[in-house]
Amino acid sequence: MKEVKIIGVPEHFNLPWHLAIEEGAFEERGIDLQWTDVPEGTGKMCQMLQNGETDLAIILTEGLVKSITEGSPTKIVQEYIASPLLWGIHVGTRSPYESVEDLKDTKGAISRLGSGSHLMAYVNAQSKDWDTHALQFEIINNLEGAVTALIEASADYFMWEHFTTKPLVDQGVFRRLGDCPTPWPCFVIAATDNFSKENASVLRHILETINLYTSEFKQIPSIDRTLANRYEQQLEDIQEWLSLTQWSQSQIKPQDIDKVTHTLFNLKLIDKILDYDQIACKML
Repeated sequence: MKEVKIIGVPEHFNLPWHLAIEEGAFEERGIDLQWTDVPEGTGKMCQMLQNGETDLAIILTEGLVKSITEGSPTKIVQEYIASPLLWGIHVGTRSPYESVEDLKDTKGAISRLGSGSHLMAYVNAQSKDWDTHALQFEIINNLEGAVTALIEASADYFMWEHFTTKPLVDQGVFRRLGDCPTPWPCFVIAATDNFSKENASVLRHILETINLYTSEFKQIPSIDRTLANRYEQQLEDIQEWLSLTQWSQSQIKPQDIDKVTHTLFNLKLIDKILDYDQIACKML
C-alpha cells in the first residue's frame, strides 16, 4: 500500500475526496490516501508544499501560481473546480460600513500573505479602481481569527468563500456587503515535483479515481442534503452552490493560467511570468 499525503480546506468543495476515501476507492488501487484539513487555507498549504510536508494539495489557483513563480517545486497536475470561487466581502455586524465602496482605504483581514484572501483583496481593489499600493492588512490566520478581528475592529473587512461564511451571516456575526468572483477556475490539484516524478503511475490512479467521483457527484441521490448536514449549511444555500459549481476532469487551460499570471504581475504580486509548462503538467 502506497501512502500519499494530501491536504485541502475543510469545505464542501472537497466532499468527493472524502467519499472516495471513506468508500475505499483509493485502497482498491493500492493507495493509502491520508487527508489533512488545513483551515488556514492556501497560504499555509503553499508553505506545506514548499517544505515537502505533503505530496498533494487541493488549492486555490492564484495562490499556487504565485508560490510556483516564487520558486516552490510544485506543479498543477489538474484543474479541480472549473467555475469561479465566489468571495464574499464581509464586515462585522456593528460595522459602520454599508457598501463595498465604503471599504476604500480600510484594513482587510487575511489568513496570511499569499493566501486567497490576500490576493483577492487586490483583485477586488483593482476592480474598484482603488490604489492597490494603499491596501492594509491584518493577518488573522483562519476564519475564527477573522471573527475576532471584525468584532474587535482590528480589521474592517474580510473576504472568504460566500457559502462557507453564510452561516455567520445568518447568525448576525458578519454582514456581507457584496461578492467578488475569481476571474478564473478557482481550485486546482497540485503535486510536488518530487512526488510527480517518482510516483507518476500512483498520481494517475489518484486522478482517475477522483475524476470518477466528481463526474458523478451531482447525480448522487440527496447529495444536497448530505452536504447541508455535513457542513452545517442551509439546504437552499447548498442547492444554489451546487448550481454554480462545476468540477473538472481535465488540465487547466493555458489561457486561464495566462490570465492569472498577468493579473498577479500587473498587480505587482509577482515579479515575472513563467511559461505554462513551468506551472502545469499533464498527467492523464
